[in-house]
Amino acid sequence: MNPRRKKRLLWVVGMVAGVAAALSVILYALSQNIDLFYTPSEVVEGKGKDAVKPTVGQRLRIGGMVVEGSVQRDPKTLEVSFRVTDTGPEVTILYTGILPDLFREGQGIVAQGVMVEPTVMNATEVLAKHDEEYMPPELAEQMKGIKHVNPNQPKAFEGGE
Repeated sequence: MNPRRKKRLLWVVGMVAGVAAALSVILYALSQNIDLFYTPSEVVEGKGKDAVKPTVGQRLRIGGMVVEGSVQRDPKTLEVSFRVTDTGPEVTILYTGILPDLFREGQGIVAQGVMVEPTVMNATEVLAKHDEEYMPPELAEQMKGIKHVNPNQPKAFEGGE
């Protein structure tokens, strides 16, 4: 093989190997930062879209409704524990910090943290859902016949002078 072609071939192989190494490092870093979303039923029973039960030590997000009468606060610290459910099983959330203003029993929340037991999560962040009645305009129109009117558009001239 010609020395010039050999040098060029080694350079191309080196570039491909470098890009592959960089891509694999990026993908590994991204996989470590993914927080999967689960409902309490998926956490406890392992059912759902992925049918993979989360493991202890895994970072994830759990969304559901706060169970009535389950909120327990430590009067000396900011520690709070409460249970979250969707339609079946419950998951206990442990959180240290100030809860959002919209947080209350019966309200929808999303908690992000680490599973410490099969049904207990140590949350690092708790987000309260704003409104349970929201629907995208297209879906509301299909389901309920509600037509979305853009308030920024001028109203059409309705007869008269």
